[in-house]
Amino acid sequence: MSALEWLAATALMTAVFWVPYVLERMVALGVLGALKPVDPEDEAKQSLWARRAKRAHYNGVENLVVFATLVLVAFAMGKGDEPGILAASQVYFWARLVHFPAGAFGLPGIRTLAFLAGFGAQIAVALRIFS
Repeated sequence: MSALEWLAATALMTAVFWVPYVLERMVALGVLGALKPVDPEDEAKQSLWARRAKRAHYNGVENLVVFATLVLVAFAMGKGDEPGILAASQVYFWARLVHFPAGAFGLPGIRTLAFLAGFGAQIAVALRIFS
């Protein structure tokens, strides 16, 4: 797979991270309750893992914006086919795949290491761009 394919796979994976916590919301509040706007009282009725999963999803979206921008800039500059960009894209994918469940299930050490691996991938792409 190319770096762009890894990026697309990461985007797709991030796009489905909402599913577990929304399904849990339906169980906790009922289908109709899950359809209404979120308020703090309803959110408090959800399990702790679901609230953490929502935060992990938001973190994934926030970081994907940075990583995707860097990879796309590298490709626009003609540097996207460099081996370092491919490796960073692979590391980023796996780091985010580990980060989400580690965040959802409250494994702070693993979550932090996965976050740092993803951040390292961002820095690796940035260094390729500016070198």
